[in-house]
Amino acid sequence: MPRLFTGIEIPADIAFELELMRGGVWGARWIDRESYHITLRFIGDVSEGTAREVAETLDMIDMPAFTLKLKGVDTFGGAKPRTIFAGVAEHPELRRLQSSQERLFQMIGLKPETRKFTPHVTLARLRDPVVASVESYVMSHSLFESRPFDVSRFVLFSSRPSRGGGPYAVEEIYPLESDYRLNEAM
Repeated sequence: MPRLFTGIEIPADIAFELELMRGGVWGARWIDRESYHITLRFIGDVSEGTAREVAETLDMIDMPAFTLKLKGVDTFGGAKPRTIFAGVAEHPELRRLQSSQERLFQMIGLKPETRKFTPHVTLARLRDPVVASVESYVMSHSLFESRPFDVSRFVLFSSRPSRGGGPYAVEEIYPLESDYRLNEAM
């Protein structure tokens, strides 16, 4: 039974920048560079038949390519942080891509995603961290901003069923229309 999710890959040079930011937080399990991605929709553990249906359904998405950039560092978990992440600068086409997938998945019978879509790249998972070191890390990286990068495709990933996922495998690639670009000021 495959565990699936859709996402956007992070270019190698930006992944290298993120990797350079590793360290300085006790209790952090840092994510490997090759596992950096922006999750669009977690699908979960599905049967082989549902996996095929998901892959076929994603072929229906017809959208333009667009440009993104990563911006800022923050945490999930509030007073008990559990994840450190790099944020993603707001872009309407990213939201449209995610909501298109959500609608299509519900049409084929998948349950709606209950979590609010917060685009991000997970940098570290935390276990019993020293909160002061997490706060210091976030503060020292809060002005992080990557170069803009083109999003010309999204992918269907699979992962092994384990806590924290990874390593991830690309199952299918879905190109976005490259002849039509939205290059909005970021």
